[in-house]
Amino acid sequence: GKDAALADCLEARVQARHPTSKVVHRLDKDTSGVLLMALNKKALGYLGSQFEARMTRKSYVARVWGDVAGEAGSIDLPLATDWENKPRQRVDFERGRPSQTEWQVIAREAGVTRLRLTPITGRTHQLRVHLMEIGHPILGDQFYATGEALAAADRLQLHAESLSFRHPADGVERTFVAPCPF
Repeated sequence: GKDAALADCLEARVQARHPTSKVVHRLDKDTSGVLLMALNKKALGYLGSQFEARMTRKSYVARVWGDVAGEAGSIDLPLATDWENKPRQRVDFERGRPSQTEWQVIAREAGVTRLRLTPITGRTHQLRVHLMEIGHPILGDQFYATGEALAAADRLQLHAESLSFRHPADGVERTFVAPCPF
């Protein structure tokens, strides 16, 4: 973010040791997990092109409000910026960009479902908006959850669990995993 209070971040800490490093993709501010950085411009281009061509594979874990019906499924809803409430996003069938998310139930708790999420596209707040729109907001989501779903967790219950991509040094696919902290 641009706020001065956010100056102490992973990117700044890595750049203090490796000044040419850059973030390849982004995570929402309150999302934990795997984040990919490149050490130089050539690697940044190589990795960035994999994201653009949807050659990377990502999975997330989320705890959502309510009992999600079924064991797996997909969400296909177009997303656009909610200009009156920026940075919020919204479903927009007229001007929205195509957005798809696959989901699978990992566990069920009392009134809460733990999901593994696989974004097919990579839109801003995609997972958060998709889950809110199907009636299962992510717990602790300051933008999209309300009432009990917002109060049910002291942080956003969304975690980037794994990321697979071809390494710029040798082209071999690598997968990095960060265990879910909640």
